[in-house]
Amino acid sequence: MVFRREPSATNRKFMSLKAFHLIFVTLLTALSFGCAAWAFQAGSLFWGTTAVASGIFVIVYGVYFLKKLKHVSYL
Repeated sequence: MVFRREPSATNRKFMSLKAFHLIFVTLLTALSFGCAAWAFQAGSLFWGTTAVASGIFVIVYGVYFLKKLKHVSYL
């Protein structure tokens, strides 16, 4: 009979906060500009402009966050 030991907390692989934010900001930026294109296609100037503004805000936030955590590894 073979008993397997549960992996300890140090052996588990987790995504770092920096990597998570990088992926999150990238996806949210693509979503924002995609919604902007959709809104402009539908003829809604207000929602298109709002989506572009939110996309720019997300990019600014991503740059700020990466500068803040430049000493932290991606792993």
